[in-house]
Amino acid sequence: MSQSEQRALVLGGGTMGVGIIAMFLGGGWRVDVVSRSASTRDGLAVAAGKALTSMGKPADTSGLATYATLAEAPWPKINMVVETVTEDLVLKQQIFADMEKLARPDCALTSNSSSFPISEIAKGLKTQARMMGLHFFMPAHLIPLVEVVRSVHTDIPTAEKVGAIMSSLGKRPVQVKKDVIGFLGNRIQGALMREALWLIEQGVASPEDVDATVRLSFGFRYAAAGPIMQKEHSGWDTTCAVAKIIWPDLTNADGPPPVLQRNVDEGRIGFKTKAGFFPWNDESIAKERARYERALRKCLEIFREEGIV
Repeated sequence: MSQSEQRALVLGGGTMGVGIIAMFLGGGWRVDVVSRSASTRDGLAVAAGKALTSMGKPADTSGLATYATLAEAPWPKINMVVETVTEDLVLKQQIFADMEKLARPDCALTSNSSSFPISEIAKGLKTQARMMGLHFFMPAHLIPLVEVVRSVHTDIPTAEKVGAIMSSLGKRPVQVKKDVIGFLGNRIQGALMREALWLIEQGVASPEDVDATVRLSFGFRYAAAGPIMQKEHSGWDTTCAVAKIIWPDLTNADGPPPVLQRNVDEGRIGFKTKAGFFPWNDESIAKERARYERALRKCLEIFREEGIV
């Protein structure tokens, strides 16, 4: 089957959904989108076109179609599904129960959930073997990695086939072989964030200096080599010795520190409310988003030169 004959259904047209839609369109797939919001459906072509442009692709959205309900979608033609709705377990379970009845037997059903175990979302389905996580990172159209997450019921060849599809669309898939909470990326990122926020809470450093330390030291190296390969360069003997000294002193808090909880309680959650650890306005938000996207595209150039993506 040619790329132009491939057809994906994306459930949800929010920020994450738009990036995933653009990925499929940029790869020559037709994309059907189900969203209950009429305003979201009306704005999808423009939003997806902008994402395609930022990918360096033609802003061709002629392969895009939108629907208000699952039942309206052309299910006999759909090859795979990506669910991107809000993080509500009961809602996701109901959606997958409905899709199981509508989708072809060979249609992979995937969820972009970033927190719920895939086995919990798929609980009760008769065809859990074709259900898996497909976790993208925001912005989905630019971040090259995607996690293919298996539950104990997921058919391994089907998961590998979904990974191959992602590779054909320019992504670097990783197979998460156990259904652990947070998968790979969010577990590793969560460990870093926990320590970073507690260092701020304890007055060790400012948010600006925490960011600078990550970006301009070990984070700078991570664009060239991941944490495991980097220590192959520097030596595991040093890492082992340092672990005995530093690791016992790291926070093992089982929840957010007060500095984070206060921000959330007071509505200082970042761009959404124009306040977080830093103050924001429309102009500074637009400027930061543009800077961030430029930096991501430059990193992508490096990875493409190396043939990683």
